[in-house]
Amino acid sequence: MKSNWNYPTTVWAGENRVNDISDACLASKIKNPLFVTDKDLITLPMTITIIDNLKKIFKDIKIFSNFSGNPFGKNITEGVDLYNKNDCDGVIAFGGGSALDVGKGIAFMCGQTRPLWDFEDVGDYWKRADESKISPIIAIPTTAGTGSETGRASAIVNEETGVKKIIFHPKFMPTIVILDPVLTVDLPPRITAATGMDALAHNLEAFCAPGFHPMADGIAIEGMRLIKNSLSEAFKNGKNLEARSDMLAAASMGSTAFQKGLGAIHSLSHPVNAQFNIHHGLSNAIFMPYVLTFNKKEISGRIISICDYLGLEKSFDSFVKWTMDLREEFNIPHKLSDVIDKEKMDLDKLSKMAFEDPSTGGNPKKLTISDMKTMYQHSISGELF
Repeated sequence: MKSNWNYPTTVWAGENRVNDISDACLASKIKNPLFVTDKDLITLPMTITIIDNLKKIFKDIKIFSNFSGNPFGKNITEGVDLYNKNDCDGVIAFGGGSALDVGKGIAFMCGQTRPLWDFEDVGDYWKRADESKISPIIAIPTTAGTGSETGRASAIVNEETGVKKIIFHPKFMPTIVILDPVLTVDLPPRITAATGMDALAHNLEAFCAPGFHPMADGIAIEGMRLIKNSLSEAFKNGKNLEARSDMLAAASMGSTAFQKGLGAIHSLSHPVNAQFNIHHGLSNAIFMPYVLTFNKKEISGRIISICDYLGLEKSFDSFVKWTMDLREEFNIPHKLSDVIDKEKMDLDKLSKMAFEDPSTGGNPKKLTISDMKTMYQHSISGELF
């Protein structure tokens, strides 16, 4: 089934919608695109087919893939150089969250005169940008997790400081998003699980963030329901297009909802992603039950209120158990020390980085550096709060 949405941007959803890329370029007035994709995808048959089809229309299309997961600022700079050298006028970002973040970053920075870090998600820093110089973006996710395709930011590591920064501007939002479940059917179960838990973390933290934003709350609740119904099925049966479609939608919903805020799951994750190159979805999954139980006093009422809708027993503990059951089903470690040698972790440094992360302000419970260190310690020992 194919459908078109216009919230939070233009979304073309359905099987084989990737074949509509040239129409998306036309609608976005892109005549000379830069194709940005993960280096792990560039040699896959589906990517080669897409590029070959694009070459029939854009004979000299340029391709940028010189980056890995948790991309660095230098990757954006290199991509901008290629973009400007070839007089490109738009970006096709194809791949996982890193490819989408890099593609959006290139489209944003191609006409700016200030350095990337001047646009960190702090106060009104985004107003420093010349928005007339931001190029159109077509975003095509091949994983269902980050939701970067409907996000107004990119997560980029500052290689000089080792800190993962959120670069924000309202016009980071892609012009057109193509959600094609066919592109996700060959995702390995391990990546399906990690990215799906990332989508859950986005919806969950958005829902629990303080403040009045009923639209975000409604989107987040439905996003969690789709994940409850479809993530395990997508993990077990990757060819199930309905489950894959649900997960793509849930990922996009999570990033739409978290304009309300995120929280300590992300605050704790970003430093270990930057310092140890741990997959963001994996670290979010590991930290999830520790942060939930740490925040129990502040969020238990809200969590209990949605248990019926999610088909769970109406209690806070049942919700926490569900997240832990998912981790067990997906073979996700219970402890941070299962994926990082605890002797290599400087908890004081990590705690300071986590406290300074922009996501910290959205946590339901006001946090201190000491709180961050305590949560890291619990995630290492495996003891919930």
